[in-house]
Amino acid sequence: MEPAIKFPHRSPEKMKAQHEQAVTDIKAAIISKLTLGVGKDAAQATERDWFLATALAARDRVIHRWLAEERATRAEGRKRVYYLSLEFLIGRLISDVISNLGLTDVFRDALGDLGVDFNRLQAAEPDAALGNGGLGRLAACFMESMATLGIPGSGYGIRYDHGLFRQVIKDGWQHEYPENWLSFRNPWEFARPEVIYDIHFGGRVENTTTPRGTQRAVWHPEERVEAVAFDTPIVGWQDRHVNPLRLWSARAPDPLRLDAFNRGDHVGAASAQARAEAISKVLYPSDETPAGRELRLRQEYFFVSASLQDLVQRHLRDFGDLHSLPLNAAIQLNDTHPSIAVAELMRILIDLHGMEWSEAWQIVVGTLSYTNHTLLPEALESWPVPLFERVLPRHLQIIYRINSEHLKVAEEKFPDDSDFLASVSLIDEHHGRRLRMGHLAFIGSHRINGVSGLHTDLMRKTVFSDLHALYPDRIVNKTNGVTFRRWLNQSNPGLSKLVREACGDVYSDWTRIKKLDEYANDSAFLEKLAAEKRANKVALAKVIRERVGIVVDPSAMFDIQIKRIHEYKRQLLNLMETVALYNAIRSNPNRNWAPRVKIFAGKAAASYKTAKLIIKLANDIARTVNDDPAVRGLLKVVFLPNYNVSLAECIIPAADLSEQISTAGMEASGTGNMKLALNGALTVGTYDGANVEMCDNVGDDNIFIFGLHAHEVEECRAIGHNPGAIIAKTPMLAEVIESIEQGVFSPDDKSRYGELMAGIRNSDYYMISNDFASYAEAQRKIDQVWHTPDVWRRMCVHNIAGMGWFSSDRTIAEYAEDIWSVPV
Repeated sequence: MEPAIKFPHRSPEKMKAQHEQAVTDIKAAIISKLTLGVGKDAAQATERDWFLATALAARDRVIHRWLAEERATRAEGRKRVYYLSLEFLIGRLISDVISNLGLTDVFRDALGDLGVDFNRLQAAEPDAALGNGGLGRLAACFMESMATLGIPGSGYGIRYDHGLFRQVIKDGWQHEYPENWLSFRNPWEFARPEVIYDIHFGGRVENTTTPRGTQRAVWHPEERVEAVAFDTPIVGWQDRHVNPLRLWSARAPDPLRLDAFNRGDHVGAASAQARAEAISKVLYPSDETPAGRELRLRQEYFFVSASLQDLVQRHLRDFGDLHSLPLNAAIQLNDTHPSIAVAELMRILIDLHGMEWSEAWQIVVGTLSYTNHTLLPEALESWPVPLFERVLPRHLQIIYRINSEHLKVAEEKFPDDSDFLASVSLIDEHHGRRLRMGHLAFIGSHRINGVSGLHTDLMRKTVFSDLHALYPDRIVNKTNGVTFRRWLNQSNPGLSKLVREACGDVYSDWTRIKKLDEYANDSAFLEKLAAEKRANKVALAKVIRERVGIVVDPSAMFDIQIKRIHEYKRQLLNLMETVALYNAIRSNPNRNWAPRVKIFAGKAAASYKTAKLIIKLANDIARTVNDDPAVRGLLKVVFLPNYNVSLAECIIPAADLSEQISTAGMEASGTGNMKLALNGALTVGTYDGANVEMCDNVGDDNIFIFGLHAHEVEECRAIGHNPGAIIAKTPMLAEVIESIEQGVFSPDDKSRYGELMAGIRNSDYYMISNDFASYAEAQRKIDQVWHTPDVWRRMCVHNIAGMGWFSSDRTIAEYAEDIWSVPV
């Protein structure tokens, strides 16, 4: 539903007439697109055809605003923001575009008149799965907020042919298949075949002397790949502004070697094409092999080089002089993936535009800023020097020079401290000589931001502590946010209507949602809130039955953990507590249990064996629990396959309890925690990421926090904690581990989880044993609150009201003021 906009000078009759005219116009536009754009007659059109026609009709209403904004930005000389991200998890766009245009009711009525169900039509759009999880979804939210706030900007990424894999569960195991989101055409994008940039790899570097007597490096690459642009318009709320998301597709300059083809080597004739196109074929190719690691590096350089060449060309066209780049452009690096931008922008300025090193470096640092999303060492990318030298020899030279200048500064400030110099160096000499890309991004940026208060504090104290000592003014915090337009207005229209009636247009002004606190004791409002939650749970129960064949009771508590499968996110802790609950129900079936449906969803990286084993355990536990008549339906366990944005939009509105239970100090922020709380779920979580700030905003009494603090986790690891002793003192945990070890949930292979449980007994790096008892106690408190529905609903209201600060509009406004220096 659209926000209620009042026009005092318009009578209801006139407004009805205008709506009817708009419906008539949209019907005509859809039929025209169906005929001329899709080539189908209405009588033969499929749901996919109707989707294409509707999307094209909606896109037409975006283009004029988009072009007008582009003209105005150029004419006024406004500063632009360029957001570089390897992931953009944008999901389906049909409802996003139409809602932000303010035309949902018009399109719904127009399609209804044509005999097309709008909800079914939305389901015909494939998810653009161009991201893995929170990082990519955050980028999508940020693009929408930039457009809503009227900030001229562009997103840059890769147009993956297949995106993240499609997850299929067979006999409880994850299997990966290509996600063919482009199979039937993407109606939102505009191909730009005239926008092509050459991307080079390999070869050698020749040092020459210019006629003026200066030294100059000339790169002679051995391979050239073309980057071709595709633009998707991103529409802001109420059509205020439109920004482009420009994605690059890779192709070979010569797609076919005719000489080889004519010799009969039909496969070899296209080998160059296959090698080039592999760059934009799949998101996150497995890095288990040397070829996979090289492809990952090629992907990152490919999109960074194309993006920087593009924005530099635009800047020269608009302003004529690259010395003004920091004044007129802000480049945000979303995590370490685009960090090669530091060396590439230096190469462009020095090698292609003849700048001196010092002036080029000032421009680079003044233009670039870097968002760090993780403290995990494996996620702070590093590349073996030999691999990097083979793929990007000129860039290695530049990085060596950057490092030399950087270490001079470090030595001046911290003389005679070799350990400090080794710590801040761009080259890690202790692990086979590797380039530290997080360090490169830090040194080459004027601002480095964390994504939650805790995460930023830990950045200063841990992974970047020495760099922070060297550059103490660079690290700032920008706590993540989510767009309410997508994650409330579109995904939960019933709740959105209640919130809007109580608070006004929270989609233009996020601060208004705080007014909802006034309704926490309004019994009529609480009943309406409960009714909307019930309807969403009924809808999710239908999806569960259709997808995995499990029947669940919408009256039970829907206990949700939906996120990428990773040991630090501790799906395993949740599963082990589920086993403990299962054992307790069997032992004491007449206790007043709170019925629960434990719902898991998420993908494990293809090469992450432990994560894939955790998925198998979840499915083994589900089979055992769901088939046990002794439980009497008090507990159900569900693993929903192929988690994506569309599935999230179905799960999140139905959630009663949100599981945010990562090991303290390891989750940078989280955004699922914000989306779930915004939709009225209560949170059980650790002192980690943005959970800490959520607690501050909703109040201690409205969230269930448990477990160790981040500093306690570090202390335990430092002194060498003893998980075996903890397990021995926790009989409930010992029983869980023994039952999993002994094959209670894997009778076909009793040793399947032996190594997994041994890891908890012996090392337990993620502190499951330490937090288990506290987590179980929190869950029993949650049971007690569930049995008092009025208290539960009041807590839900306070959670929704407390989410205003977690709007991505607030986050982007802070970036604009503190990092990008652009007006909002």
